[in-house]
Amino acid sequence: MNQLLTISSSPHIHTRRSVASCMWNVVIALLPSLAASLYFFGIGAAIVIAVSVIGCMAVEFAITKWMLRRPATLMNGSAVLTGLLLALNLPSNIPVWIVLIGCVVAIGIGKMSFGGLGCNIWNPALVGRVFLLISFPVQMTSWPLPLVNRFNYLDATTGATTLGALKMSEMASDTVAGASASAEEQVFSVDMLQNFLGGVGGSMGEVSALALLIGFAYLLATRTITWHIPVAILGSVALFTLCIGGDVMVELLSGGLLLGAIFMATDYVTSPMTKRGMVLFGVMIGIITVIIRRWGAYPEGMSFAILLMNSFVPLIDRYIKPRIFGERRGLR
Repeated sequence: MNQLLTISSSPHIHTRRSVASCMWNVVIALLPSLAASLYFFGIGAAIVIAVSVIGCMAVEFAITKWMLRRPATLMNGSAVLTGLLLALNLPSNIPVWIVLIGCVVAIGIGKMSFGGLGCNIWNPALVGRVFLLISFPVQMTSWPLPLVNRFNYLDATTGATTLGALKMSEMASDTVAGASASAEEQVFSVDMLQNFLGGVGGSMGEVSALALLIGFAYLLATRTITWHIPVAILGSVALFTLCIGGDVMVELLSGGLLLGAIFMATDYVTSPMTKRGMVLFGVMIGIITVIIRRWGAYPEGMSFAILLMNSFVPLIDRYIKPRIFGERRGLR
């Protein structure tokens, strides 16, 4: 009887988890946020999500089949996940052709140019999102109002986000003494509950903090991710905001902080391997986010912070190494 014997180096660890199971768990965790997006933004959200997912799958299939000459990798769910995350970082009234450009950049440049899943340096969805933000700033910062004109796609009524209103009030305070405090009270005393439940303008993925936290609970329950990166990000944002005299709840519940901390900073490929490295990674993302929000030109800094720290992950893994498998603590 001929038997095929496969020999590989130790250690040999058996697990039921696979790349596909992890990716599809994250997709499942995004379902509450997707449902909230569809409820608050209607047909626009459905169009952007569908185009983004199909576009990312098509780009990956084309590159894999005709450029890399490899078997198709669509079933592992990574292209679907990238498409969903890209869509959730976009306004619900953005034109289809801009979404397709984002798909090409996210998959073609952010992922496949490095060799595919497991080789990319930066989070692909954020690469696509930041490229679109820099290239099409007007379309990327026109935020439809939730529950208003849900059946109008490109002609949706737009308004300012919470962070955008904060940035404008801070700019107004530079010219009118005392304007900042009164403006902030008028904006934030009304919108905090809406920021948590949903109903404040912004990208589709930041419309409901509650939906994102439900997904976070699912990821923790299924052990798809650990708590280290999200808690480190949220904790550092809260502490740093408190130190500079800001409103902690505004910073935590507004913008793409929860979406980035839970679903994008925790990406296996672009985050550190060790728990200590994850904490350092998360803390730095939180600090950079607050710095950009407070003193930068953009009202939101989460995407830039994650991409910047993605670049430092190889350095973090180099100097913060895991304990050797089988080694006792305290022994070398």
